[in-house]
Amino acid sequence: MTQENRPRRRAAGTLPTVRKPGKARPRKAAEIREIFLRFEAANPEPKGELEHVNPFTLLVAVVLSAQATDAGVNKATRKLFALADTPDAMLALGEDRVRELVKTIGLFRTKAKNVIALCEKLIAEFGGQVPTTRAELESLPGVGRKTANVVLNMAFGEITHAVDTHVFRVANRLRLAPGRNVLQVELGLEAAVPHEFGRHAHHWLILHGRYTCKALRPMCPACLLVDLCDSAEKRIA
Repeated sequence: MTQENRPRRRAAGTLPTVRKPGKARPRKAAEIREIFLRFEAANPEPKGELEHVNPFTLLVAVVLSAQATDAGVNKATRKLFALADTPDAMLALGEDRVRELVKTIGLFRTKAKNVIALCEKLIAEFGGQVPTTRAELESLPGVGRKTANVVLNMAFGEITHAVDTHVFRVANRLRLAPGRNVLQVELGLEAAVPHEFGRHAHHWLILHGRYTCKALRPMCPACLLVDLCDSAEKRIA
């Protein structure tokens, strides 16, 4: 492997960059449709892997998942949500108890503080209900654009494209939405993904990136899209 092609080390939780996305030709509409037809045939109803019981617990789980694995978050939230699955119940637990329950998750102190703060705001400004617009969601402590997109999609059925490290990687490798940053990829997916696949698109891309199109050792021989992929990182053997 040459110095130019050697993957660079990056901090955990950060997204890789694409040096010159302008040279990556976006796929034709027919090619993109074929990709999502294959995803749909293989997994017609993809599900997010964060465990939750209602929009509030989904919101909390996504806030806790930043720079953490879904499996690690689920391990902590099973106990947390058994005790508190509403903003009022979470406030009653208090920040100290929430912090203790989520201490196995990275950045747990800040996250526990944000969970309590967002509960206070949900009660004070939204009647204890999770709001249904991106702007309102992003006004909550600890909630950014990606978290808002996940909640809008999973809790309220909106077509959104939450771009995490997996979606970012797959969207660039497959030339679905070449981009140097998260927003470029998100807007590219909005334009490229056929409407009929929109609701499930980000789940298919996340799962594909997590289990097949991995960062360092993509499982190309087992990939259902191997014949359509022309990425420089493609591994034939």
